[in-house]
Amino acid sequence: MTEQIRVGIIGAGGNTKGRHIPGLQAIDGVEISVVCNRSAESSQRAADEFGIPRIAAHWKDVVSDPALDAIMIGTWPYLHAPISIAALQAGKHVLCEARMAMNAKEAAEMLLASKSRPDLIAQIVPSPFTLAWDQFIKRKLDEGMIGEVLAVDVFANAGNFINVERKMNWRDDVRLSGLNTMALGIYYEAMARWLGHAETIKAHGRIQVKRRMDAENQLHDLHIPDHLDVFGNLKSGASYHLRCSQLTGACPTPNDFILYGSTGTLRVNIASGELTLIRPENSPEVLSVPESEQESWRVEEEFIGAIRGNENIRLTSFPEAYKYMSFTQKVADQLQLAPSEIRNP
Repeated sequence: MTEQIRVGIIGAGGNTKGRHIPGLQAIDGVEISVVCNRSAESSQRAADEFGIPRIAAHWKDVVSDPALDAIMIGTWPYLHAPISIAALQAGKHVLCEARMAMNAKEAAEMLLASKSRPDLIAQIVPSPFTLAWDQFIKRKLDEGMIGEVLAVDVFANAGNFINVERKMNWRDDVRLSGLNTMALGIYYEAMARWLGHAETIKAHGRIQVKRRMDAENQLHDLHIPDHLDVFGNLKSGASYHLRCSQLTGACPTPNDFILYGSTGTLRVNIASGELTLIRPENSPEVLSVPESEQESWRVEEEFIGAIRGNENIRLTSFPEAYKYMSFTQKVADQLQLAPSEIRNP
């Protein structure tokens, strides 16, 4: 008999409605019992769209509901820590949308709360861009496909020309997103799966558009860079350069990982999905990833499987997510662009 698991949803944004709710509802024995969004109206719209029987007025009502087994958190980062910690303390399993938290201090508090309840599953939604190739790339690097990895370039560029008229969104608002600069954390997370974590960090960032209007036409100062370069060495000894930008129009490498080895170079093109191997003596070779190593999106399945004791969380555990939050914290500390109460609460 399949164990019945009742889930409450807090935050019903695009990713939650596009992936998490359908993913959970597709699993036998899983029931989404209640949803709570930013307003009663938006909560009811989500409930009607997905056939969820109840809505809640406040996230605390969901966390404290004794009928629930698990909480899925799809809010912006400013609520990730308080909801996750409260849910774990209430005996609920937690699946929390990336990014993990506002800053490393909050992430550490979430990690501590999860360690205090080892009987509960605590998972962060993983960086999705490279899931289909991660196993293959890691294996081929371990086998020496490009020899010793000497350096890596990571480009997380929007590929757009600078847009001074664009309305401010939650990713621009340090009060909602914290220290999560553009796609820095999720691209770093993907790189670390293959090559391990950074040992040294040197950051340079600029805010080119210093003020933006919000949706209500209120003008706000911005504290998050729109162009960022981070350099350093990985613990493996390789050098890395990670660029995030919203102003690199016509960039020839908008979203790429380029790994430079002692005998070859591997380019991972996010847009095309192509993995290209380049060796000095050969023409570029587009690699085929065996179906057996292609991992599809199964975040919700992994979360429920872990609750049922059928598997362990790989992507992404709280300890692993804390590592990328520590990285983004160190970058922000060097830049000192965000208010001190966000950097060091």
